[in-house]
Amino acid sequence: MARKHPLQAVIFDLDGTLIDTASEFVVVVQALRAEHGLGPLPEDRIRASVSNGARALVALALDITEDAPEFEDRRQRLLALYSEVLGTTAAPYPGITELLGALAERGIGWGISTNKPRAYTAPLLEALAIRPAAGSVVCPDDVAQRKPHPESLYLNCRQLDCSPAGAIYVGDHRRDIEAGRRAGMHTIAALYGYIEPGDDPASWGAHQSVARSGDLQALIL
Repeated sequence: MARKHPLQAVIFDLDGTLIDTASEFVVVVQALRAEHGLGPLPEDRIRASVSNGARALVALALDITEDAPEFEDRRQRLLALYSEVLGTTAAPYPGITELLGALAERGIGWGISTNKPRAYTAPLLEALAIRPAAGSVVCPDDVAQRKPHPESLYLNCRQLDCSPAGAIYVGDHRRDIEAGRRAGMHTIAALYGYIEPGDDPASWGAHQSVARSGDLQALIL
């Protein structure tokens, strides 16, 4: 589906869209399981759950529900383990650095809208030192309502001085596409990201989809 408005900015989800962080979460989940005498999980199963955040990873790692009395302690332990490896093996997806350079050449801004708390987003971005740097990074700490509510994307637009209609939002989860559409943005589903078994990205309602990160530039520009 063609865009109806001139492109002013491109906004990305973080984990599973802009940056491949799964290798770090694989290490963390396996370590948490080992601490509880459990064997390793298939890496693909962990990778598919990364976009659902720490709570989902704890539930997956230890096969417990969020109402379990020990759940919060286990979540804090997972986050502590993640802090030890954050930024060590994560990297932008193939083609992303080139895309950001091409956007800069055209005077098109870019930003990040993530449900990853700033305590982990900021050091990750610092470690990776992506250039050109994002003109806007919005975390759940910055808004009252996180994605799929569009509030974070509206804040991105204010910081990037663009209209929602002139922005593209790229994400690898249904909540990303819902947030983008509710904000009035053109949406692209990143099929190369962290998609759980049984999920059907075709049902998300994205305007477009891309199977390989390296194809994003041709799709966007």
